[in-house]
Amino acid sequence: MASDIRIQTLNGQVIGENGACRITIDMTSGLADYVWSSGAGVTGAYSTAKLGEELVRSTEYTEHRLDDGGARTIHDQFGSGCQFSVIHTAEALPIMRQTFWMYETSPYVFVQVEVEGEAEALQTNYMSPLSVDAALGSSAISLGTDTHELRALLVPFDNDKWVRYESVAMPGQLESYEVTAVLEPASRKGLIIGSITHDTWKTGLKIVGEEGSAIHRLEVYGGAAGEYTRDTIPHGSLIGQTIASPRIFVGMYDDYRVGMEQYGMANAQAAPPLQWEHGVPFGWNSWSAAGADLDYDLYVHTSDFLKSLYDGGFHHEGTVYLNFDSFWTNLSEVQLEDAVRHVRDNGQKAGTYWTPFAFWGKDFDRKVEGTDGKYTYRDLLLQDGQGHILPELDGGLAIDPTHPGSLLRTEWYLERFVQAGFEYIKLDFLGHGALEGRHFDPEIRTGIQAYNFGMSLIRRRLDPEVIGRPFFINLSIAPMFPHQYAHSRRISCDAFGTLKDTEYMLNSLTYGWWMNGTLFPYNDPDHTVLYKSFNQETTTLQEGRSRLNASIIAGTVLLMGDDFRQEEARNRASAWLTRPELLAIGRAGKSFKPLEGNTNDSAADVFFKMEGNNEVYIAVFNYNKDEANERSISVERLGLPKEDSYMLYDLWEQTAYPSSGDIHVRLEPAMSKVFKLLF
Repeated sequence: MASDIRIQTLNGQVIGENGACRITIDMTSGLADYVWSSGAGVTGAYSTAKLGEELVRSTEYTEHRLDDGGARTIHDQFGSGCQFSVIHTAEALPIMRQTFWMYETSPYVFVQVEVEGEAEALQTNYMSPLSVDAALGSSAISLGTDTHELRALLVPFDNDKWVRYESVAMPGQLESYEVTAVLEPASRKGLIIGSITHDTWKTGLKIVGEEGSAIHRLEVYGGAAGEYTRDTIPHGSLIGQTIASPRIFVGMYDDYRVGMEQYGMANAQAAPPLQWEHGVPFGWNSWSAAGADLDYDLYVHTSDFLKSLYDGGFHHEGTVYLNFDSFWTNLSEVQLEDAVRHVRDNGQKAGTYWTPFAFWGKDFDRKVEGTDGKYTYRDLLLQDGQGHILPELDGGLAIDPTHPGSLLRTEWYLERFVQAGFEYIKLDFLGHGALEGRHFDPEIRTGIQAYNFGMSLIRRRLDPEVIGRPFFINLSIAPMFPHQYAHSRRISCDAFGTLKDTEYMLNSLTYGWWMNGTLFPYNDPDHTVLYKSFNQETTTLQEGRSRLNASIIAGTVLLMGDDFRQEEARNRASAWLTRPELLAIGRAGKSFKPLEGNTNDSAADVFFKMEGNNEVYIAVFNYNKDEANERSISVERLGLPKEDSYMLYDLWEQTAYPSSGDIHVRLEPAMSKVFKLLF
């Protein structure tokens, strides 16, 4: 047994403890309590599975016992610890097995539930390894006796349709996806619950709080499907003698932000992220600048302009990317070849764009590229169980990632991109590939299984060992999980250059900063418009600077999004993209953290990043376009001694002054500032 962990059967209970957490399962009721050394706890928890049309709870079984094998020592990617299972049995019910993982002194544990059939295969599309419901006699979730305000975090399943993260005040209710945090904003104490397996299930987390100091209902389940997962039919059903739920991370932390980062790291240990050793991509992408009006002249003009900024420092490790977005098909084959050659002659790298799982046409009988006429798009389109093509999502129809024609199409497009000399790809509308439906491969039973299937091919086909050079993979509209197929993922939906766009993108950073460096090497704040996007009004100087500040603190793929044939766009870029201290923040590729987590569905206005032992970078934003704002930033909330003196550098104004105590900032309308604090 791991040295710091004890598993024992005592007074009708199975008890596992590791010094940080104790799990107690009552062998009479089948209920489990998770209690941490701080006094926080999830008490009266049970597991549930849907069998046929009935929900069966672990508490309904007549016998509960420790597995005959007892506890066993484990040494895996998460560390040293032990694993033990509680078996629930009853006449006429399949065996239910709850398995727990505990690691030495770790504040988190894992739990999973399985159902095991005997003579016949089981079928289910719903499994909850962790549920609490006070109305059914369970207890509740509490962060301790001194909780004054309780919130729960709504994490969107994907980044489509301008969804927002939300810190929901209790009493209240919400459904989050894959992960949530139950937190007290003042103390920052937080319970983190989320899935660390993303090979089969979409995980939902339903929370209901009936008063401010506790959660009275929690339901963590595999089988989420609905508006927020973009599904129009139920989650697919699994069939087998043994069916397992998602494995769930449950951890209590003094600072919920540390817990979210630990959750991200646990996912990275479960499925290692795609590594990138070639620096943060700096460059440009065409969508914000041109939209559907992309042409050859814009692309090569932008290449020449960004080359002129090279000596001013706008590059990373000597590299600048010039990326086509949608409507690169406006160019002829000759123009595409010449455009890529032009970019490479300028010492830059060319990028492209593709939607592997979405069909945008109306002619279903069109031949599929790369299939030698064997398949039409009608063959590839994802259907429901009755054979009807699924409804449009975002104006496009879903392609079945498992269909042989889809695989041939993927090979054909990726080979074309590689041979054309591209070194970066933006993959968009990937949520289509994760939709529930009837897939060509009968072994693929769920949307997430299909998504893994399709994305695995893309990752293999663009492997540097296969193509002979690095190739950066960026995800645009995509589920958060699974994560291991790309170097970056856009942290929000489309964000252009207005103050509204900046606040929207920073809402995602406020509650999703932790994905940077854990799930993905970099977050992507979308294309940074300094002056004007193709579909919006011109921005003020302060709006443009705030958009740039928001991007550099996101941790961050730094791609510009202006048409630099416009004089003001060139002027702003020449003045702003040659500031070494600001560019250094972007090159570091590390997200700033939010100072506070009680912003409802808005963005925090203060973010910070610790640098070494004596530096803190601070970014502060005024989201009001019409009025100035006075902001006081608590140095204690930053984790610094209140009495200490420090030097405060304004990186935009290039001024410095000594100060002590809280930081007081005046921000003009739409203004933001970035400081470096030396102490």
